[in-house]
Amino acid sequence: MNPGARLVMLGKQGAGKGTQAVRLSRHYVVPHVATGDIFRAAVRSGSEFGHKARTYLDAGELVPDEIVIGMVREQLTHVEITHRGFILDGFPRTSQQAEALLGILEPKGLDLAINMKIDTDHVLKRLAARRVCSDCGANYSVVDNRPKVRGICDVCGGEVVQRDDDTESAIRRRLELYERETAPLIAWFEKRGLLANMDALGSPDEVTDRLVAEVDRRKQVL
Repeated sequence: MNPGARLVMLGKQGAGKGTQAVRLSRHYVVPHVATGDIFRAAVRSGSEFGHKARTYLDAGELVPDEIVIGMVREQLTHVEITHRGFILDGFPRTSQQAEALLGILEPKGLDLAINMKIDTDHVLKRLAARRVCSDCGANYSVVDNRPKVRGICDVCGGEVVQRDDDTESAIRRRLELYERETAPLIAWFEKRGLLANMDALGSPDEVTDRLVAEVDRRKQVL
């Protein structure tokens, strides 16, 4: 594994992938590449792609593979990312996307896929309490991870809001899609020796400490 990291974050919505991806990107000093942030920026811009993406996002559906793969390919070819590494959040979601990712990353490949494990009851509670920065996408919780100034992001000073697609019906639809299309990725990465299953429960600091310990352990093994 290189001095930075080339990591993929996996898991159900509400497992804390976003928060931990940001924390890991700071710890290893590598970019955080979040497909959700890319989509929401396109929606806010009012572009043609934004209009198409919003249809899928508002319904809790997955954006088609060909669109997502093209966007991720563009992001991962930036010089900073190819040299330093990255924390990839929200991609891949299907086996087709995973195969495409390994092709994009040749010849360096991927270091590790971290699967954040959490049960559905905890997901529903977390997402009901989740708030996000409308500018940088940083995640917060009204329960145990509030911004220092109410409604203001600690990272960039943007407005912290509740996501439009964090309704119970949209959440349940995303979980159904995860079980049908994304959960099989766990076996896909495990078969290739790239998977680390990690407990997503605990305070943000506790979870981060576990993740860093596992990534560093893998560094020593490699």
